[in-house]
Amino acid sequence: MLELYLRKPTELELRQMENLPSPQGDEVKIKTTYGGICGSDLSVYKGKLEHAAYPLRPGHELVGTIIEAGEQALYSPGTRVVIMPNTFCGECQRCAAGQFNLCIRKKSLGVNVNGGFSEQFVISSKFVYPLPDDLPDERAVLIEPLAVVVHAFSKVQITQDTTVAIVGSGNEGMMSAALATYLGAKVTAIDINPRKHELIRKLGGIRAAFPEDIKNEHFDVVVEAAGVPGSFEKSMELVRPGGSLILIGFTPEVWFPATHIVRNEISVFGSIIYIFPQDFEQAIRYLRDPKFFIDPIISQIVPLSEYRQAYDNALSGNYGKIVFKF
Repeated sequence: MLELYLRKPTELELRQMENLPSPQGDEVKIKTTYGGICGSDLSVYKGKLEHAAYPLRPGHELVGTIIEAGEQALYSPGTRVVIMPNTFCGECQRCAAGQFNLCIRKKSLGVNVNGGFSEQFVISSKFVYPLPDDLPDERAVLIEPLAVVVHAFSKVQITQDTTVAIVGSGNEGMMSAALATYLGAKVTAIDINPRKHELIRKLGGIRAAFPEDIKNEHFDVVVEAAGVPGSFEKSMELVRPGGSLILIGFTPEVWFPATHIVRNEISVFGSIIYIFPQDFEQAIRYLRDPKFFIDPIISQIVPLSEYRQAYDNALSGNYGKIVFKF
């Protein structure tokens, strides 16, 4: 069996992995089907996440099939599942309040514990969710990143004719644009890369623009999805009085215009990952609807053996989602 292995930042290799033990207790063994490369995978690869641990196996956007189950496992062999890659203890104060995404003991697959870019892996069954028969794996691999957007959008109201600006057209930005459009919003996607404009336009009904193109315009909801100081500042400029700004990008230190926010009653929301299983369930409902058009978000599906080119393409910023087929 093969796995990707990141010895330290930028030192990624494909290697034979040791035979896995049989699952114990509530564990299940997963035969991986598809795995998407995420922006956080790239940050771990580059050594840009402070809480990353090395060496480790990357990968957390995963779907597969249970091939073996422990005695207390929640699901049986043969069940197709999506992986919830952020563990929670269920005991801390935040977990008790239902805020599992803020668990003080949270671990993240592919970041500070081994992920799932391997042909097989073992995980507790409480961190998997069964897939409906009518949702193909090629679409199901988007459940986890879409759940991030579902959680972010739960903080605001996006309905017919809501004006929405998405600042940054990476994977989460494209997901945000696609979902806002599906919900009936009038969407403008802003990015400095013309290749991203091409991808955004393929989603249909979305205006693609450079930052300098947006003058004297304001939006009901602005989503900052680029994670750089300049995009945060641009996002703040774009929110209408009484509007909302959702921050999903990991922007470092920024200048914070407190007086502008107060005088204009702007609501600013930080949003991190999702609540499981609720946000996964909503993401699945969206993805089961053929009217939710997200096909252009996946740019390439490649075998694991082409991992070097896959990472290079993802790092270039000129592609949508790159997905491994196992």
